[in-house]
Amino acid sequence: MSQQDRSGGRPDRRGPRPGASRRNGGRPGGAGSAAGGSGSRRDERGRRPDTERTGGQRLTPTSPRRPEPAIAEGVTGKELDRAVWTQLRTLSKENAEGVAQHLVMAALLLDTDVEAAQAHAETAVRRAGRVPAAREALGLVAYRQGDWAKALAEFRTVRRLSGSSHLLPLMVDAERALGRPDRALELASTPEARTLARDERVELAIVVSGIRRDQGQLDAAVAGLRIPELDAARRKPWSARLFYAYADALLALGDRRSAREWFGSADGVQQVDLLEDEDRDAPSDRG
Repeated sequence: MSQQDRSGGRPDRRGPRPGASRRNGGRPGGAGSAAGGSGSRRDERGRRPDTERTGGQRLTPTSPRRPEPAIAEGVTGKELDRAVWTQLRTLSKENAEGVAQHLVMAALLLDTDVEAAQAHAETAVRRAGRVPAAREALGLVAYRQGDWAKALAEFRTVRRLSGSSHLLPLMVDAERALGRPDRALELASTPEARTLARDERVELAIVVSGIRRDQGQLDAAVAGLRIPELDAARRKPWSARLFYAYADALLALGDRRSAREWFGSADGVQQVDLLEDEDRDAPSDRG
């Protein structure tokens, strides 16, 4: 793991994995209202004749649709979490299946080919612009690309459409990256922060600790990570990142001995994870 990964810098969100947006299923967005001024000509169904709507997005036939990126063999869209499929019910069956496939592809490609992931995420948004999971996928791509303003705008849209604040750690980090630490800390202290799931609270604590370090508040950076999840005996998905962030904060404070111990704990978590992965991948001798 790089030194940047160890720091309290960026939450290690790996994008809209199949099954992501689990907490977005509460209030999926609708199809949107018809657009156009009071003097616009409309057809018998109330739409302007020079436009059409797909998943809440208005498309103009005078501009040819962009070709959609290819779906990898075996990707069906069924890999998505049930909560995402709840959101997709606002679409036609055919469109829902297509959007689901693009969301899966965006997740699969985010770590290896972010431009390809962007193409799939943009396609999902063109087809389903009011589905929170589609906007989240595009926001995560922008976040990975370091386009903080776009990521923040997409994450805000997700929160508005879904009513969920699960992306709050990333929103706080985007504000930090945009050079607005006071706004980031204000956002981190909102009542919504107390409603986050445990892994999200851990990520938020890591980001806030990083902001405190940016501001030279080294004691506060360390204290902010002394949360119940900071337990060397734990082996949770967030443990290694939390341990590394805490070790880095201790190192910045000058406590090299304690920092070395926590770096060791983090490395131990990673080694256990690697061994477990190897065990899962190894062929069974039973038979």
